[in-house]
Amino acid sequence: MKERLQELRQEALKKISQATDLKQLNDVRVAYLGKKGPITEVLRGMGSLSAEERPVIGALANEVREEISTQLEAKKAELEEEAIQKKLAEESIDVTLPGRPVNHGSHHPLTKVIQEIEDLFIGLGYSIAEGPEVETDYYNFEALNLPKDHPARDMQDSFYITEEILLRTQTSPVQARTMEKFKGKGPIKIICPGKVYRRDNDDATHSHQFMQIEGLVVDENIRMSDLVGTLEIFAKKIFGEEREIRLRPSFFPFTEPSVEMDITCKICSGEGCPVCKGTGWIEILGAGMVHPNVLRMSGFDPEKYTGFAFGMGPERIAMLKYGVDDIRNFYINDVRFLKQFFAADIPVSTESSTNAVFEQSGILGSE
Repeated sequence: MKERLQELRQEALKKISQATDLKQLNDVRVAYLGKKGPITEVLRGMGSLSAEERPVIGALANEVREEISTQLEAKKAELEEEAIQKKLAEESIDVTLPGRPVNHGSHHPLTKVIQEIEDLFIGLGYSIAEGPEVETDYYNFEALNLPKDHPARDMQDSFYITEEILLRTQTSPVQARTMEKFKGKGPIKIICPGKVYRRDNDDATHSHQFMQIEGLVVDENIRMSDLVGTLEIFAKKIFGEEREIRLRPSFFPFTEPSVEMDITCKICSGEGCPVCKGTGWIEILGAGMVHPNVLRMSGFDPEKYTGFAFGMGPERIAMLKYGVDDIRNFYINDVRFLKQFFAADIPVSTESSTNAVFEQSGILGSE
């Protein structure tokens, strides 16, 4: 048995040294140290040995087993190190190569305009108010001096969910809700940015879904001159100090008197061009003094409190400010269009290619 053990030792060590990968090495381990391996068979035959030979053969078998195990572990470590080095060599990084460019995003042009308007009015002491986009007929119409049989409801083709629930057609309901919360005690000074919905055919100047920003001021002794001064500050800060404004009489159910505001055309500076249709002026928003009925329905005493409201569409302002001639460009997520607005400061366009003026009409700041 000694000769057999020595023979097994030599065979195993030779095969260990010849192994080129971990699989071959594991096969050697199983073949020589497994339960059915030759060393185990030798140990099973020790029963036929004399009492003097058993401890000698047993010690030799343990020695052979231990040596084979030691060599297996050493070879395993060697092969694992070789595998690591090979992998490092294959996956080495050339630090001199240029890195992959990281595409940086930017605020959407409409977001830029909305933030600019919000910053302006926050600086004037206004706070931002929000409300639900799924609104009740009462807040969307009735609380704004538009009872169910009022003909002015035809000015807005609405998305009704039920007879009393609809997608809001304006952000004016936020004003009504805010006045209710104040329970007849001013002052109120808010702007209401948000998304609104109208049943309209999408084209270059109209969309069934668009943004709107409305403002409301309610306090004692609020006059039309306060509204005019506010609108003039807005026009000059957003469109440039050289802009002039004019107010034209109009009609909105929840303001009286009501006006529409125009600014001098930035393309022709008021001289007249195709963009302003030869008038030198471009309509920008609607405004007016809050109707006494609206104040009364919201809990305010119209004998004590007065107020003004205004509304505008950020899409229209962005179109005029940046020379965009199709409102749909703001919503189709065309990267080629959006890349133009990656710069921190977007220059105001002076190109006469702005051949479409955002034709809005109706309730304050509506399309």
